[in-house]
Amino acid sequence: MSETPSINVNTKKKLARLAAVQALYQISYEQQSATQTIQDYIDNNFISLRDDLGAGDIELASPDAELFGLLVDGVMKNQQEIDEMLAGAFSSKVSGDRMEVLLRMIMRAGVYELYHHSEVSVGIIINDYVDVARAFFNAKEPGLVNAVLDKLAKTLRS
Repeated sequence: MSETPSINVNTKKKLARLAAVQALYQISYEQQSATQTIQDYIDNNFISLRDDLGAGDIELASPDAELFGLLVDGVMKNQQEIDEMLAGAFSSKVSGDRMEVLLRMIMRAGVYELYHHSEVSVGIIINDYVDVARAFFNAKEPGLVNAVLDKLAKTLRS
């Protein structure tokens, strides 16, 4: 008899971070509240990978719904403060206002988590948001995410 594989908690959190960035991006373009978007994602947009074994489905991966909700709600409620922190972290050559929207959402989520979730290691947060950036960008953006979040982590976590 085969055992049900346990879902790695870190994978669920990594997927929650990715989904949160996608939801924040969606909110930036739609006239919908964070609360409604969170509920819609949890109800409709979390796609779980499943392996149909005939006797039933085994869930292989799905986002951590609690972390997802905390991230989306937290970024939306603290957006001005987060944007001020980001502005202070950019060099004079980079402007947060001119930054691509998706990249801005990745950074906002990372900064929020660094500032408000001190129980999570800096390395995990930065690594996961660099991975999110790599999922959408092929050029310099993942390096920029790494540099900005690392710089802010030194300030926020010292």
